[in-house]
Amino acid sequence: MHGSPSSARRSGLRTVLYWLRDLLLAILIAAVVIIFVYQPVKVEGTSMMPALADQERIFVNKFMYRFGLGEIERGDLVVFYVPGDVDRSYIKRVIGLPGDVVEIDRGVVLVNGRRLEEAYVPPEYRDHSSAPVRRVEPNHYYVLGDRRVSSNDSRNWGLVPRQAIYGKAVFVYWPLDRLGPVR
Repeated sequence: MHGSPSSARRSGLRTVLYWLRDLLLAILIAAVVIIFVYQPVKVEGTSMMPALADQERIFVNKFMYRFGLGEIERGDLVVFYVPGDVDRSYIKRVIGLPGDVVEIDRGVVLVNGRRLEEAYVPPEYRDHSSAPVRRVEPNHYYVLGDRRVSSNDSRNWGLVPRQAIYGKAVFVYWPLDRLGPVR
């Protein structure tokens, strides 16, 4: 004995409704994750090479700094609103933490009087400029691009306030040959 044609239609309709429900739930979860946790961002410019290249697509973790689940640390690649222009964002590497004394002497970065080891800056990307001694104020950070010869950073416009920093670069998702955690 088989079911009636109307019960088969109801069963088919029920299956479609379950699929739609699951699809809508998946879209809702994805939207919440993108809005509140991970934001996709396109890198524009070459100031963070070789860690990040122009036009790469990355995910930025917005959750950890916003809700105090992680402290901003020296070496983090942070995304922040450009000082004086909240419609634009930059990504740079944290060099100086609140209370640190940062100096750049002919391209050598000194933090609290000690040379900062920067294996992430290849010799061809270093410059030989100097910057005066600067004490990092409370709730501020000193940031530099890895490609020092072409980076617009704290040497040019000063410290980044903590409230301007909204995320940490964590994962490259495009192009596929660079897929993986940010270095």
